[in-house]
Parts: sequence; C-alpha cells; structure tokens
Amino acid sequence: MAQNNNRSSNQLVVPQANAALDQLKYEVAQELGITLSQDGYYGNLLTKEAGTIGGNITRRLVQIAEQSLAGQFK
Repeated sequence: MAQNNNRSSNQLVVPQANAALDQLKYEVAQELGITLSQDGYYGNLLTKEAGTIGGNITRRLVQIAEQSLAGQFK
C-alpha cells in the first residue's frame, strides 16, 4: 500500500483548497478552546477532540454548501 506524505488517503477535488481547509481546522479548534500544534503533530490530541474538530468542520462545510445552493435558486 502506497503511503502519502501527509498520511491522509483523502484526495481533494480542488487541491488549492488545502490551505483553506487547514485554516478552517485551526479556526474551529480555537473556537472550541483546543490548542493545535503548528508543526502538524497531533499525537497529544485526544480522539474526542479530533472528532469534535472534524465534526464541526463538516457541519460548517455543509452550511457553506447549503448557502451556496440557496443562492443559486433565488
């Protein structure tokens, strides 16, 4: 099995969105009061915290998509 450099098997449809998603991750973590290491090491992050961050990112992305779709049908 090939191993990616970023250890994620997810492939972005728009690779340029990587920086925006990374920024969103830090924003959500800050809002939740969770400190993320700037060097990319998350070994000290609890599974519950990681799931909370991921869930909130997904919630926000769905909200953005819904607003975008609603704007198309006006």
